[in-house]
Amino acid sequence: MSLLAVAAHWCTFSCLTISTLSCLVDVQAYDRRRQSTGPPWFAAYSDKWVTGAAPSVQDIWGFNVFILSFLMASGAVDQAQNWEELDADTRSSIKADYAAAGIKLMVSAFGSTDTPTSSGDDPTDTANTIAAWVQEYDLDGVDVDYEDFTAMNDGTAEAWLITFTTALRAQLPAGSYLLTHAPVAPWFCGTANYTNGAYIAVDESVGNLIDWYNVQFYNQGTSEYTTCEGLLTESSSTWPNSALFQISSSGGVDLNKLIIGKPANTADASNGYMDTTTLAGCVQQAQAQGWSGGVMTWEYPDAASPWIEAVRADSWPVTSSAPSPPTTTTSGTGPTSTATGGQCSGVSAWTSGVAYVGGDQVTYNGDLWTAAWWTENEWAQQLHH
Repeated sequence: MSLLAVAAHWCTFSCLTISTLSCLVDVQAYDRRRQSTGPPWFAAYSDKWVTGAAPSVQDIWGFNVFILSFLMASGAVDQAQNWEELDADTRSSIKADYAAAGIKLMVSAFGSTDTPTSSGDDPTDTANTIAAWVQEYDLDGVDVDYEDFTAMNDGTAEAWLITFTTALRAQLPAGSYLLTHAPVAPWFCGTANYTNGAYIAVDESVGNLIDWYNVQFYNQGTSEYTTCEGLLTESSSTWPNSALFQISSSGGVDLNKLIIGKPANTADASNGYMDTTTLAGCVQQAQAQGWSGGVMTWEYPDAASPWIEAVRADSWPVTSSAPSPPTTTTSGTGPTSTATGGQCSGVSAWTSGVAYVGGDQVTYNGDLWTAAWWTENEWAQQLHH
């Protein structure tokens, strides 16, 4: 979140002299604009290796959720492990940049290679372990990418997921943390295909604890969910009542908690791919019918800012550019490292969620900042990027 938090549309700051080191920040180049948080939600998963765990705000501008994969029952792997291995200061700096841009940073639990129910993992213990990791490593929440197909097919998944979700939400309270699930679309077919109801049963029991569903409309057959009709209003007889609007009308799931999930390119999934132009048209059609859920993709970096800008073009267009990185020059003969005393002494550190007005001072990353000015009557909630 910016120094003006949610209160200001945008703000600029001047960098003051710190001890004998003077610095000049190009504040016009670092005009920080905060994206609107959802819904609609625009989420990207990241499992491929990224240096520093999370990409820059500029690379993913247009998304407001970025999900690190995976936190398995046995511990962090891939991008979640990458994040875990960063030092605390680096994680804090990345989180501050993401918060300033209105981007939530989450971790994805399980994934396709983890089978917690079939493997006998206790749902409550697993939930408590995952919640503790999220809190320790300062993330905004958990996405439950549960793909234990054996358990879902034999009817043991539902009870496990209900207990797990209840325990997870107890440790990660609503309003402080996001909790989402990422079921495959056919799991919303209900008792027509699954004896115990699959995700229809999960939603009926603990849907009030789940913020939204990143529905995987891919990898379910070469012709499944590949047209706007099949994706939105009429799924095939193989997976009945699993198109977007059918999940809501037949299954009773809140329409605006259903996020359309698609692969970024043909290499990111076995099937179900839509080019960005076609997908953008489907999203626009759904929006016109009252839906405001959003879009999810697997995965970054195949889907970066250009991808989401194209997908949002006909519905919720990205209307402003990402903030530029700060440009800093130094002068004088002072030390090259930032002094800890001098004018920074006694000044509070920047805190997200606090509104600052002109003249207020904070420290951030060892530097002393003054809020120079801000515009009134332009609130962050009104911005739609």
